[in-house]
This record gives sequence, C-alpha cells and structure tokens, in this order.
Amino acid sequence: MAGKFEVFGDATGKIRWRLKAGNGEIVAQSQAYASKAAAEKGIASVQSIAAEAKVVDLTNATN
Repeated sequence: MAGKFEVFGDATGKIRWRLKAGNGEIVAQSQAYASKAAAEKGIASVQSIAAEAKVVDLTNATN
C-alpha cells in the first residue's frame, strides 16, 4: 500500500497534515496552518522538493 497525506484539524483549531507510510506509521507531520488551502500548499511543496532533497548528516557535527 502506498503512503498518504492526511489533512486534519488539531486541538487548537488549526489545520495540519501528516504523511503516513503504507504500514500506517506517521513519518512526518506539519506545522499548524491557519487554513486548509495553506496546508495543501505545504503538502504540494513537500511533494515537489522531497524527491531531490539531499540528506545532510549532522550526527558528527561539533558544536
């Protein structure tokens, strides 16, 4: 089963989205948006940039 984005209202009345893997695990969740349209724009942004996003390993970075 493919992953999916779910759009939902949070406890404060704001709109958020979460990305679920095919097994139902949440793999990402958004910030709070004021409107459903803004949340949908956030989803579109993630969809367009994620495939080409680089992975930056900061686990060995010094402070």
